[in-house]
Amino acid sequence: MITVHLVPDGAAAPLDLQCKTGQSLMQAAVAANVKGIEGECGGMMTCGTCHVYVHEPYAGRLPPRSADEDAMLGFTASPRRANSRLSCQIALTEGLDGLTADLPANQY
Repeated sequence: MITVHLVPDGAAAPLDLQCKTGQSLMQAAVAANVKGIEGECGGMMTCGTCHVYVHEPYAGRLPPRSADEDAMLGFTASPRRANSRLSCQIALTEGLDGLTADLPANQY
């Protein structure tokens, strides 16, 4: 198990989740009923409703975005930033223990 920290838009403190390695960040957030991660497409990378802003140093530990993820980030409801990722594309590993990500104001 690893711990990830999700910071809802405007929140003073993060939500701390205990997550299984091998699952995606979106799967962990949806299983924990985190408000702000919709994951409407179930991780098929067709909706963009699992957009997050990953903090360093964890953003630099992730594999590069695929062309499909890069394209889908162009259609998210909240502004795209350099650290924007789709949480369905973040496979949780031991190396991501402590990952922190901000949730955008809107997913729609």
